[in-house]
Amino acid sequence: MPPGGADARNRCKATGDGRQLYGSRRRRPGAPPEGSGRRPRRKARRWRYHCRFPIAGNSEPRLAHRPMSSSHDYLKKILTARVYDVAHETELEPARNLSARLANSVYLKREDNQPVFSFKLRGAYNKMVHIPADALARGVITASAGNHAQGVAYSAARLGVKAVIVVPVTTPQVKVDAVRAHGGPTVEVVQVGESYSDAYAHAVQLQEARGLTFVHPFDDALVIAGQGTVAMEILSQHQAPIHAIFVPIGGGGLAAGVAAYVKAVRPEIKVIGVQTEDSCAMAQSVRAGERVTLSEVGLFSDGTAVKLVGAETFRLCREYLDDILTVNTDALCAAIKDVFQDTRSVLEPAGALSVAGAKQYVERTGVQAQTLVAVTSGANMNFDRMRFVAERAEVGEAREAVFAVTIPEERGSFKRFCELVGERSVTEFNYRIADATAAHIFVGVQIRSRDESASIAQAFESHGFPTADLTNDELSKQHIRYMVGGRSPLAHDERLFRFEFPERPGALMKFLSSMAPDWNISLFHYRNQGADYSSILVGIQVPATDNAAFERFLSTLGYPHWDESGNPVYRLFLA
Repeated sequence: MPPGGADARNRCKATGDGRQLYGSRRRRPGAPPEGSGRRPRRKARRWRYHCRFPIAGNSEPRLAHRPMSSSHDYLKKILTARVYDVAHETELEPARNLSARLANSVYLKREDNQPVFSFKLRGAYNKMVHIPADALARGVITASAGNHAQGVAYSAARLGVKAVIVVPVTTPQVKVDAVRAHGGPTVEVVQVGESYSDAYAHAVQLQEARGLTFVHPFDDALVIAGQGTVAMEILSQHQAPIHAIFVPIGGGGLAAGVAAYVKAVRPEIKVIGVQTEDSCAMAQSVRAGERVTLSEVGLFSDGTAVKLVGAETFRLCREYLDDILTVNTDALCAAIKDVFQDTRSVLEPAGALSVAGAKQYVERTGVQAQTLVAVTSGANMNFDRMRFVAERAEVGEAREAVFAVTIPEERGSFKRFCELVGERSVTEFNYRIADATAAHIFVGVQIRSRDESASIAQAFESHGFPTADLTNDELSKQHIRYMVGGRSPLAHDERLFRFEFPERPGALMKFLSSMAPDWNISLFHYRNQGADYSSILVGIQVPATDNAAFERFLSTLGYPHWDESGNPVYRLFLA
């Protein structure tokens, strides 16, 4: 694929070949009666873009108007695609909890349940099985962000051919290990660059030097047709009305295949692509009317981190997608949690893109009592990333609000603030004495809706506590929450204690209220980790003359505690 486009300023039940599905002349659901002489009319599309990186020039998308024959060409390719030698028809599973919350019937197309935990196996095998025998015997090469690599490795092992697979160094280790496991001795893995585009450039050089056949991860008609079998299965599994199908977009292979098939068979169904705000090359390209190269891409959703989309995928997406939505990292984390709560399965970020998009679509349009399908495209995520996902999911699904609150540095003000928080579940509480007149508290509170954070902030303000809502502040969520503290010249006579209490709603406020007002709190750190018990670190200023009275107070407090004043770490970083 030659480099193309402008540079952005930003940086059937299906068996065999599927012919049984639509080989008869039975009218498909939603089609006009035979002999009516009319074809379904397609509504004009209105595109929305919420992409972090603006495009120079005309802000309106320029859509090409192409003849419908293009989708019918792909219809034949998809119906005859050879994917079921290695892939299987995945479940179209109702997401009951999510459906109840969104007031719509939400279904998950579980491509994360494929043998390689991703839909990519479909396109990779369909391409490779069509390569001439002499070329296939010389071997194949591909570049991939990880999931396509597994599909090629699995297919190479099945076909008994050599494969060179180039992946970015940022590819999660779980994917690299899976490539080697699926391919065994037939596969050579090369790690180069920070994105798919970097890996692609290196793979092209190796292809020319070794005389291998390139298996493109998305910009190939046979790959697109293989991915399009996902749509073939959806329409067979759910023949009742469908309002919209949501599909993740990286290079655009899955979206192109799904959209081409749906618009040829049931054009009344919306097909909506979903990208991340920091890897939205397809959204920008459609908006600009030509392929746009991103100077950099976000890596959280590594499976869709593509700087330049394919020429053919761009053409198909521009013609057949009804919309492209973009979502942020917090929304992705919340979507991963949503799917887990319904299925007890953990998706990778790219795999949850469609769910995040469906949620955003419902929120923006207010659509109700409709059927929405989200393609969960993959589940190859490193285990250590789950901590970040859990941390950010609460904000992403509007379950946690974060504030910076200033209270007077005087006896009793801390308790007054705690009483104001009341019975709300506190998720985080950080404070370090730093000013003789004012105390700055970093606090997280569990909420039920996005609007609630504003009312909480207003309540704090009305009681004389200046408040900044940090819920959408990236710096606060990524860094500042972990940096509240340090040494303080005002922390004289400080003793450091670690307390443990059972984690339940209101337990933290009960603990804070039980602290005697006779001694000043100079440090406080608490974070709800989801465990049955929580640990709190508290610095208390106790003059030497009050030690005996303070020990008596501790004995009546009723919480297990440990004196950490002599801990070397305290001396190094806090004292």
